[in-house]
Amino acid sequence: MRVIVLVKATEDSEKGFNPTPETLAMMEAMGKYNEELIAAGIMKPGNCEGLKPSSYGKRIAFNGPNRSVIDGPFPHPREQTTGYWIWDVKDMDEAIAWAKRCPNPMPGPSELEIRPCYEPEDFDFGKKS
Repeated sequence: MRVIVLVKATEDSEKGFNPTPETLAMMEAMGKYNEELIAAGIMKPGNCEGLKPSSYGKRIAFNGPNRSVIDGPFPHPREQTTGYWIWDVKDMDEAIAWAKRCPNPMPGPSELEIRPCYEPEDFDFGKKS
């Protein structure tokens, strides 16, 4: 089962990366955690990224044939994503167990969100009843 683990943004992450001793220690701890994920076969190298603040982002809004561009920053940081991993786990319980081992990705309170990815077997394309 593949899952995407989303690191939810905070007011701090929306300010951008500030290389303080605290943030550098966080990044070092996260690097070690990523190495554990890779060694356990949960994550392949390159299947995690940190994202710049939403002020660097754009959204494309769709309305029928029309498209419009919305410039960041976007409101409600806790509804934004500041990073992600793609993991291959046996089930949601294993994903939760690994997520609980994660160092806190932010200086203050933060959240991870785990979402299963659709797999081809989730769809009945071409199957006859």
